Amino acid sequence: MHVTEWLDSVPAAAVYAVVALVIGLESLGIPLPGEIVLVSAALMSSQHSGVNPVVLGVCATAGAVVGDSIGYAIGRKGGRPLLAWLGAKFPRHFSEGHVATAERSFEKWGMWAVFFGRFVALLRIFAGPLAGVLHMPYWKFLIANVIGGICWAGGTTAVIYYVGVVAEDWLKRFSYLGLVAALLIGLASMLIIKRKAKKAQQDAAVAPEAEPVNAGD
Repeated sequence: MHVTEWLDSVPAAAVYAVVALVIGLESLGIPLPGEIVLVSAALMSSQHSGVNPVVLGVCATAGAVVGDSIGYAIGRKGGRPLLAWLGAKFPRHFSEGHVATAERSFEKWGMWAVFFGRFVALLRIFAGPLAGVLHMPYWKFLIANVIGGICWAGGTTAVIYYVGVVAEDWLKRFSYLGLVAALLIGLASMLIIKRKAKKAQQDAAVAPEAEPVNAGD
């Protein structure tokens, strides 16, 4: 069976459920590819698969908000021992360096760290549990969580949906050349954004260590 036909055979309800579940678990603090799942589902919705992009965005937002809120409650109850346990279970994502970087971001930006953290892979996993561990007032966390979830989930769904529609139109006009060009542009943009985000995280990790040295001099 052709891949497109197979995707069309997947019930839309199953796609919504998988997207909400994966994003919810990722927001809760479990390292899962929530962004990849959302992008894939948004592309499906642009290819006439029966997946409604509006419903998809709502489900993704709900998963993000609910998952973050559960992560907040777990972090508030578990405290720092929870971060130590997560570091032992997921050393790649919850190492002491990553925790310290995320904590500095929270101390510096507060609610904005929760909002912008939705757009950064590392902070997206940390936001809920770490906000609870640091005892951020829940009402502040909830506001930033809801707005961030809507902007990230809704914005990602809308952008990828329209990119998929444009790519399909190019494919009709220019055969596979248009699709290849669209994929190359998308891949290049993604690599540039990831490189800038990684550099920003490294700068944030190095800068606080350099301040005491300058002050001492």
